[in-house]
Amino acid sequence: MFFSRVLIFLSVLFLASCDDLNPSSEDLRPDVVPGSDGVQADQKAIDFTLVDTLNNNFTLSTEYPVTDAVVLYFTMWCPICDSHMNYMRQYVVQNYPNVQFYFVDYVSGSMSASRQAQQSNGYTDFTVLVDTNHAIQELYGATMGTTIVIDTNGIVKMNEDFKDGSKLFDTLSVL
Repeated sequence: MFFSRVLIFLSVLFLASCDDLNPSSEDLRPDVVPGSDGVQADQKAIDFTLVDTLNNNFTLSTEYPVTDAVVLYFTMWCPICDSHMNYMRQYVVQNYPNVQFYFVDYVSGSMSASRQAQQSNGYTDFTVLVDTNHAIQELYGATMGTTIVIDTNGIVKMNEDFKDGSKLFDTLSVL
């Protein structure tokens, strides 16, 4: 009896600390001005340079003018990320030969650790960019599974978490 009262008390205390028990589905992000610099859809992608696991520099702005699009997928090398990356490998990449796909490792902490994760997970056929200080992850508001598509004009077309791949297909099919 004592335990159930404590549990009820803790539950009430927890619920009382919630800001909103009836959240809306309203998007509270600021409106996007198309063509402005930023990381949301319809904004001009913010440029960055990272090194890949083979110690090559990758600068975003030099990539998208020579390809139909650039796809960035933020990975933690976990089973969920593996299933997303494997899905891209099996079903997406082959349908879009003029799109460059890059995996962004923001968890390994060094180029050598990232290269080891890339090899041990079997993704040596993809370029893996190393975000050792989380700068690009933070800049783009990315987390595990965030997928960003940037078109040939440098405009962000998609910046959201990978779900089932349909949004990625839809986004790439209209480029």
